[in-house]
Amino acid sequence: MNHEYLMKTLAELSQLYGVSGQEQYVSRYLKSEYLKFTDEIIYDNLGSIFAVKRSKKANAKKVMIAGHMDEVGFIVKTITKTGCLTLHPIGGWWSQTLLGQRVAVINGRGQVFKGTIGAIPPHLLTEADRAKPMEIKNMLVDIGARNKEEVEQLHIRPGDMIVLEGDFQVLANGKRLLAKAFDNRYGCALGLALLDSLKNTELEVDLYIGATVQEEVGLRGAQTAASMIHPDLAIVFDCSPANDASGDETAFGQLGKGLLIRFVDANYLPNRCLLDALIDVCTEQSLPYQYYVSMGGTDAGAIHKSAEGVPTLTMCICARNIHTNSSIIDTDDLDTAFKSALALVSGLNDERISAMICCNQ
Repeated sequence: MNHEYLMKTLAELSQLYGVSGQEQYVSRYLKSEYLKFTDEIIYDNLGSIFAVKRSKKANAKKVMIAGHMDEVGFIVKTITKTGCLTLHPIGGWWSQTLLGQRVAVINGRGQVFKGTIGAIPPHLLTEADRAKPMEIKNMLVDIGARNKEEVEQLHIRPGDMIVLEGDFQVLANGKRLLAKAFDNRYGCALGLALLDSLKNTELEVDLYIGATVQEEVGLRGAQTAASMIHPDLAIVFDCSPANDASGDETAFGQLGKGLLIRFVDANYLPNRCLLDALIDVCTEQSLPYQYYVSMGGTDAGAIHKSAEGVPTLTMCICARNIHTNSSIIDTDDLDTAFKSALALVSGLNDERISAMICCNQ
């Protein structure tokens, strides 16, 4: 693997703006990278994008590998007389992570305006108000406009994207990374690294590597993309919550402890033979892995129910502070995810995929 390429694309992808439904800037970046590896790029009608690497084998089975492009964020709800913006959340947020944060507001022309989520100084609040969190519906974004007319002159309107700023940083010992949107630009970057490493490899399957839209608001792009591709097998790259910051070594999701073997979540149960194949790969390659239970879900929840059903696997890493602009991941987990994905995908063929389909029969 070209580790430098993975780090470069992850850093660049994490800084792109792309809340659910407005992922076009991420998509355009991915297209420019995909064209380095293939001439065949396909889209669904919602905006999900996939690079296709075809096998020379006739009637090869289709393997779909997907991350999602969208990040949690906000859209402009209303513009106040004083030139502030009210917020409508896109994806899941905890209100206590928001006050005082720097934001970018992106209008329909792609122009970017910097601002902040306004906070009332504590000495102006009653004791009762200080004791309870402020709700998102009562927060305001201030971009420095003096009135509503100035905002409208900037061509900002309801529905425009608002993203919390979170620059890419390599932390302390060089093993941990800090940025916004690792959920799930990790999956987008890992797909690129896989394409890069397989560019001169002949596979026995047709490989569809790409990124979906609108995962954070209901797995919508996963549904439409799977309907377009009709995969025989699918792998989902995503970023899941780490639960280790308190020091509880029994909690699911330990940073730096390897790939997540996600054997159950809120909307998906994996194909057990496919899951066992991943565990076998990790064991054979001496790659660390950890079992993981989640009350959330990923694109696997939609893909595995497509058409007659698709054997599906998640290959996730965990991140601290997920769904904030300051998430933290571990570079060893990144490398483990890549090596296990490369080994698993390289070994797929008709016989193995057919056996996995028959696993539950």
